[in-house]
Amino acid sequence: MGRVRAAPPAPQTQWQAAEWLGAGGGHLPWGDAWGYASSRATRMTSSEAMDTLGQYKITVWEEESFQGKRCEFLMECPSIMERGFRKIRSIKVESGPWVGFEYPEYQGQQFILEKGDYPRWEAWSGNSGYRTEHLLSFRPIKCANHNDSKAILYEAENFQGHKFELSDDYPSLQAMGWGNKEVASIKVNSGAWVAYQYPGYRGYQYVLERDRQNGEFKKYNEYSSQAHTNQIQSIRRVQH
Repeated sequence: MGRVRAAPPAPQTQWQAAEWLGAGGGHLPWGDAWGYASSRATRMTSSEAMDTLGQYKITVWEEESFQGKRCEFLMECPSIMERGFRKIRSIKVESGPWVGFEYPEYQGQQFILEKGDYPRWEAWSGNSGYRTEHLLSFRPIKCANHNDSKAILYEAENFQGHKFELSDDYPSLQAMGWGNKEVASIKVNSGAWVAYQYPGYRGYQYVLERDRQNGEFKKYNEYSSQAHTNQIQSIRRVQH
């Protein structure tokens, strides 16, 4: 008779939740589950945990082409090194949009991660010209709503000067009537957006969310922790 493998212990952390699903647990047991918010554990109800687990799922590998150590995540990860990884070099997003970061604690350059496969760093960096061969933290984008996304661009800081209202994707802002290569401030009224330094969705990426900073980015260095320029020439809604 073959040996029957026992189910793993019930999960107590977000990391164990992922391992439970991957090791034969099948689903999370009823009872308390743990989530993460701003790098600290907070209690969630069973129904909230199940809802979250169904919406967001990402698998990461330590080496390119889905090789080496792997781990599945259902919630945010402030530092992949806390899981014994040195880095992330390939990714599969199974559900939900995510944003990956160059450094721990959601610092450094940002990279949008929508549903699909990312076998190498070029797949997430696109034509950014910024060589980031690994990611060290990531989190889901929970406010994304492709069918209801609205934002306003401003030519001056603190939402001053000429403005341009958005509700669609713009591969070239200048071609659509925005007269500048720069955007000094942005207000996100709904959904989540990715702004790019150059036309055609190229260059540095800035993920702008309604539920971050109340959707108000008063000056360009609030677009990300390492925003080097206020140059934005294309922008699109995050896919969900």
